[in-house]
Amino acid sequence: MEVKNQSDVAAVDTLVKSYHELTKEIAKVIVGQDLIVKDVLISIFGQGHCLLVGVPGLAKTLLVNTISRTLGLSYNRIQFTPDLMPSDIIGTEILDEHRQFRFIKGPIFSNVILADEINRTPPKTQSALLEAMQERTVTAAGTRYELDKPFFVLATQNPIEQEGTYPLPEAQLDRFMFNVWLDYPTLEEEISVVKNTTSNYKPELRVVLTQQEIIQYQELIRRIPIPDNVLRYAVNLSHKTRPGKPLATSMVNNYISWGAGPRASQYLVIGAKCNAVFNGKYSPDIEDVQAVAAGILRHRLVLNYKAEAERISVENIISDLLSSK
Repeated sequence: MEVKNQSDVAAVDTLVKSYHELTKEIAKVIVGQDLIVKDVLISIFGQGHCLLVGVPGLAKTLLVNTISRTLGLSYNRIQFTPDLMPSDIIGTEILDEHRQFRFIKGPIFSNVILADEINRTPPKTQSALLEAMQERTVTAAGTRYELDKPFFVLATQNPIEQEGTYPLPEAQLDRFMFNVWLDYPTLEEEISVVKNTTSNYKPELRVVLTQQEIIQYQELIRRIPIPDNVLRYAVNLSHKTRPGKPLATSMVNNYISWGAGPRASQYLVIGAKCNAVFNGKYSPDIEDVQAVAAGILRHRLVLNYKAEAERISVENIISDLLSSK
């Protein structure tokens, strides 16, 4: 199945070129982490949000900052701390000199939001992001405010085992398209990082895409056709994660207490479309669904006590799902 509209064919070719230019610019600052960068960009062009998980010092914040600079979008960073309040994110009403209440917009009113160390604040404050992430709006004092488009939340999170962290509520986790794990760099990559950061090396980043171009590419991704068998594979994959359901695998029935919902199916399809386009294809195949499956599913599967006792990880479950027929 191919894109039939010739203008869309040309737009896909242009997007592929822009994607390679983006990765080239980002590589000036971020050494390695090619798959991580790709997942974040898939999340952006797929109108999703991305959660970056890793121990401190792996350049999670730097990655988000670099991407926002190459996209030419307004950017705000919110440092999540235990005493952060919802009003510190969405804004608050003040009484002005005319004795009239006036709403002062918070940092959420931006194109790119870096929610830094999002799991260091209690669930009450974390939930302030829910409406913005799903509906791209903010409600304060009974008034609804539209957020500028495009709007992304790129959050960083330290592992739950780290001291002073709070687990994210399942409702908020499900709002994230991707959960991306950052690992330590290789020896050669770390040598390059240390060499660049301990010298006068200051790369000049170029803005590759404008705000309007990003919106157009987001709409283009939605128009990419997907074969029925690939669509069915993506939905089946989500169904296989639900224990007690007809398609559930034996491993899911044994080790999962809660599986992925319909939002996972939607993101698998959108993610597959983005992955296909980034690889120069005009329509996704099953391999494209599999390429994005781990990042989309890993934060939507809840392990039971038996899995913890037998040291079965979410990654083990996903590998089994992708290998099953």
